[in-house]
Amino acid sequence: MKFEELNIPEKVMQGIRAAGFTECTPVQAQTLPEALRGKDIAAQAQTGTGKTAAFLIAVFSRMLTISPPGRGPSPRALIIAPTRELVIQINAEAKLLGGFTGFRIVPVFGGIDYQKQREEIGKGVDVLIGTPGRLIDYLKQKVYSLRKTQFLVIDEADRMFDMGFISDLRFLFRRMSPYNERQSMLYSATLSNRVLELCYEHMNLPMQFSLTPENVTVEKIEQEIYHVGKSEKTGLLIGILKREPSGRYLIFCNTKAVVERLEVLLNANGFATASISGDIDQRKRMKVLSRFKDGTLPILVATDVASRGLHIDGVTHVINYDLPQDPEDYVHRIGRTARAGAGGRAISLACEEYIHSLQDIEEFIKQKIPVTPLTDEMVVSDYRKRPRHNWNKNAGPQRKYNKPRPR
Repeated sequence: MKFEELNIPEKVMQGIRAAGFTECTPVQAQTLPEALRGKDIAAQAQTGTGKTAAFLIAVFSRMLTISPPGRGPSPRALIIAPTRELVIQINAEAKLLGGFTGFRIVPVFGGIDYQKQREEIGKGVDVLIGTPGRLIDYLKQKVYSLRKTQFLVIDEADRMFDMGFISDLRFLFRRMSPYNERQSMLYSATLSNRVLELCYEHMNLPMQFSLTPENVTVEKIEQEIYHVGKSEKTGLLIGILKREPSGRYLIFCNTKAVVERLEVLLNANGFATASISGDIDQRKRMKVLSRFKDGTLPILVATDVASRGLHIDGVTHVINYDLPQDPEDYVHRIGRTARAGAGGRAISLACEEYIHSLQDIEEFIKQKIPVTPLTDEMVVSDYRKRPRHNWNKNAGPQRKYNKPRPR
């Protein structure tokens, strides 16, 4: 289906053409006709399938075709996402697709520019995009209202549950216009019972769509796994990086301590590397992600904060330095490669500490991950094991100072 076949206003079509879109993805082809008619939508869709554009095109089109609710501090549309990175990504796509509509779009999230974001909302906003915590903060201060909001979008609803945001969502819902006086759209990797309960409680008989279940891995991802001792993982990782130096690597670890240690060690061995984890300063996180997205940073080491919602084209390799403990996290991680029709490789290092999760992962994805035999020459042993800084796994890299001798 082409976008021209749908009843989309010309101002939105200009944004679609500016984004380079011509044909609908499956999630867009199925949900857009009903959403453009004003129906509530509950869709199960994998990340990277075009769901962001699906709900943005529907919201912008409807905003252009129905009258605004009148003067007041209520944004016409509220889009809620679980992470800062996802809010930033949705905002960027909204600015592109809605660039010819004249709508004022404002993103809000924690960790940066609290007063500036507050002032931006105070100037008036048509589309407000934010994480639950920051949205509630400004709502309690009466910076804006939700009483006349016409459109609600909940992105990655299952992740909201996982991150403990469900009570925050209900706080926002109770202060919104009634469910039968707004159009609501919910997107989730799985339409589990708890997500469906949210639909029935706060939506107006939503139409359900199930597309590309999250437990089905992208066909173009070439998966492989190495069975390796914990002491050999770093040597194997360096061997992989040396054999394919032109790749763009996203390396996942299970803990912040391992992420930080690996960043220091890889840089000490000549691999330009940066890292992100959950509590990193937001400005630094955005700067690192920007470098990785534009290709100037070839290697990014991260915890699962980078496994959801980040759309980064050109990632050639995802490496699970640590096997994830949750099978769904495996799918989210490897889904960062093979995006936009490209191919990609997902390499997992299964050591004795995390091997117990492998069976659950393979049952979840309904396939065996091909095992690549490990040979001695694959593992680099002569790498720099001690960077110029002493390493304390709890405190991060520490400079070595000469202590005065006791007298």
